[in-house]
Amino acid sequence: MTRFLVLLLICKIVLAPVLAQARGVGLSVRPTYRTEIRPVDDEIFEVKAIGSSAAVNYWCGIGDYAIRQLGVPRSQRIYVWKAYEKGARTVQFSLKPPPGADTTPGYSITVNRVGENMSASSAQNYCYDNFMDFGF
Repeated sequence: MTRFLVLLLICKIVLAPVLAQARGVGLSVRPTYRTEIRPVDDEIFEVKAIGSSAAVNYWCGIGDYAIRQLGVPRSQRIYVWKAYEKGARTVQFSLKPPPGADTTPGYSITVNRVGENMSASSAQNYCYDNFMDFGF
């Protein structure tokens, strides 16, 4: 009987994390990024973050909007037109490069530099990241 209880306890310990994820307890496997998108004019779109103001939230919002709502090709470049505005928690994007801005793609994901850009599909793919960037 003792051997059975020990085996049962070991199974519970091993299976608890798996069952917790299956039932949705703990951290979400696919965190949802929420944004509001407002056209400023025909070429500029303002993205406001709801919840997290991580850069991936803004890129996810504009990438998904560009592909699903505007119907742009997945290879279309999206540019930061107006960098992150802390008080308003907004970023403006455009499908055209901002005049005079350096549009050389960097290696970091940022919304703090005018001219930063990536393809619509790369931006939309941030909607499916497994981990949210909490800024650690």
